[in-house]
Amino acid sequence: MPQDKPDLRNLSEPVRFKRALTLLLMTLVLPGSAQIAAGSKRAGRWAWRVLGGIVAVVVFVIVLSLIWRAGAINLMVSPTTLRIIQILLILLAIGWAALFVDAYRLGRPLTLERKHRLTASILDGALIVLVVSALIWGSTIVSTQRDFVASVFGNGKKSEADKGRYNVLLLGGDSGADRIGTRPDSITLASIDANTGRTVLIGLPRNMARVPFPAGTAMNKEFPEGFRWKDCAENCLLNGVYTYAAGHPALFPGDPNPGVTATKQAVEGVTGLKVNYHVLIDLAGFRDLLNAVGGITLDVGKRVPIGGIGAPIKGYIEPGKNQHLDGYHALWFARSRAGATDYERMTRQKCVMTAMLNQLSPQTVLTKFQGIAKASKKVVNTDIPSGDLGTFTDLALDAKKLPVSSFSAVPPLIKTGNPDFELIRAKVAEAIEKSEALDNSSNGGDGKTTNTPSSSKTSTATKKPTTSAKPGKTSTTPSKPGNDVDDVASICKA
Repeated sequence: MPQDKPDLRNLSEPVRFKRALTLLLMTLVLPGSAQIAAGSKRAGRWAWRVLGGIVAVVVFVIVLSLIWRAGAINLMVSPTTLRIIQILLILLAIGWAALFVDAYRLGRPLTLERKHRLTASILDGALIVLVVSALIWGSTIVSTQRDFVASVFGNGKKSEADKGRYNVLLLGGDSGADRIGTRPDSITLASIDANTGRTVLIGLPRNMARVPFPAGTAMNKEFPEGFRWKDCAENCLLNGVYTYAAGHPALFPGDPNPGVTATKQAVEGVTGLKVNYHVLIDLAGFRDLLNAVGGITLDVGKRVPIGGIGAPIKGYIEPGKNQHLDGYHALWFARSRAGATDYERMTRQKCVMTAMLNQLSPQTVLTKFQGIAKASKKVVNTDIPSGDLGTFTDLALDAKKLPVSSFSAVPPLIKTGNPDFELIRAKVAEAIEKSEALDNSSNGGDGKTTNTPSSSKTSTATKKPTTSAKPGKTSTTPSKPGNDVDDVASICKA
């Protein structure tokens, strides 16, 4: 690179010192500008081209996110894209560090007094450490994201929305050494409007008997009269479907997870809805995930025991408004069985789901991503393909603006020992129609409307929404819900 012009040697030492510091700061603010001003213009122009390319890509992604948010998210979470970004961040760190070293040389440190030379050296080193550390940290975050996507979201088969809705089965259970949730402790179907994100949570009690399976499935051939056999007791309840199928893999040749497949089929038979995907959550590891996001805040309507049912009660979650629960207490709030029915527990679980949906902001995900990703890899197993991650992230962001409604197939309406499945399907359809009618009649939430209008939906839009549980009562006693709830937040404010 060419040396400084001869007349620079005639500058006073304080001016040379200020010039040296200015060149370093120019490199921090606009990499390559020091070279343009006092060194190799060719090197500076290359730095500017790289910087311009980065700005162009960022602008493109921003514009794409405004036009097609799901597509932008899918692009940015693609393992290939993440690998490219990771490599580019490392190369950028090396290149920027080299520019700082060259800017320090252009400042002619040997012409400076000792204290000024030391100051310039310290500043140069500090800026290199600052910039390189930030870029390497960013590279680490990207690597974690790539590992997270690859570990949790596999190459599952893409499933299209059915009648304008995605139906995602949420299963919760304890994992053993080599399995997750062999007998699901929690079974909820989230039915999500594919346009607006408006969600209906359909709770199915784990002790539901005689569950049917869709015609043509292996389990339907095995149990044409519903899931039961002589003297099966609790083994032939809904949460036993997973265990049975896992123990009879011959019924599902080539299926790596027959338990989930059979449970999805059972839920389809009960609700009449197509199940697109499943998300299986290890409830024990769920505690770590809640801790990673800083816990959740919700109303506790009654005293909830910690422990019990075969073990001593270790304490209680006391009632009160805006109670902040860490992972340990939130997990017990969701699954405590002592002094409560399964149906009460189902409502508490919906409270936790709704609180996470409402409180897990993009800022929280960004600032605590390492912990979230680490916990999630242990917690979540799903067949949602990575290519659909953007779609569901987009829907989740829309869903945050909208109330979550629910239907629970529990007594007194539904007798779990002898369920009326036609009634369950009718009530599920009614809950979904009522939810969709909110968009059709008033463009609620983000102003989007569904693409599956019908005359029945239009008629329900003119009716005043009703619930079997009065908000005034359920808001103070969230563990005792009715079957239908138009807004889950009304019984468990978060």
